[in-house]
Amino acid sequence: MTLKEAMAALEKAGTAQCRKIYARHGVSGAQFGVSHAALGAMTRSIKSDDVLATALWETGNYDARILATMIADPAAITERQLEAWVRDLDNYCLADAFAKLAMKTPFARAKAAAWVASDGEWIGRAGWHLHAFDAMSDREIADETLEALLATIERQIHTSRNRVRDAMNAALIAIGARNPRLTQSALAAAKRIGVIDVDHGETGCKTPDAAEYIARMLARPTGKRAARDGSKGTTGTDRSKRAAAAAKVPRSKSAPMRGARRGRA
Repeated sequence: MTLKEAMAALEKAGTAQCRKIYARHGVSGAQFGVSHAALGAMTRSIKSDDVLATALWETGNYDARILATMIADPAAITERQLEAWVRDLDNYCLADAFAKLAMKTPFARAKAAAWVASDGEWIGRAGWHLHAFDAMSDREIADETLEALLATIERQIHTSRNRVRDAMNAALIAIGARNPRLTQSALAAAKRIGVIDVDHGETGCKTPDAAEYIARMLARPTGKRAARDGSKGTTGTDRSKRAAAAAKVPRSKSAPMRGARRGRA
């Protein structure tokens, strides 16, 4: 598919309702308003095309950039390209989609550490989502490393930028659902942190209560918990489930893509 064909397909798939939804979620630049279902269909058709992904990103169009994150080849992305793209982020929806791509690259952990130190709201958000994805999927991280992240969250969350606070809360929840030791550490941190104030604008979104959400995640079927926390029963298929694990990182209720499929949010 050429760039011209992809942009024409995106424009055709766009709707006024989705444009309104995305605008309420902070998308302020050029956009067609393409639903997640339509983007998914395009991704299945295109599969992986890093050249097209780069061209789509360079248009600056919101829907084109979301599609770019879905079709880009993580193995072909360079560290320089990641740094260029992260500086282009201008809303939390795009930051989240970009983070899902970045976590599949070899640079994910190093970029998480660098980006969370940024003063930029969207860069910081992407970094904390990388930490959350890592906590949900990488079995090699030591508990002590994640406990250090919990300490950082506790120390900085109330003074961080608005949408960064939301992502830090997601990381807190992801760490808390990892294993019994970290559950206790995360619940204790959540209690000391208290209410996390995030301005979700003119949307129906709410910030998940960390303790409540951790409990919900731990209540999932035993097989899923075993695959997540590395307990007895985990098999070699755990690594192949990284992408699925990423989708389970807690998000604010009524996420825009989900709402777009129902015509609301």
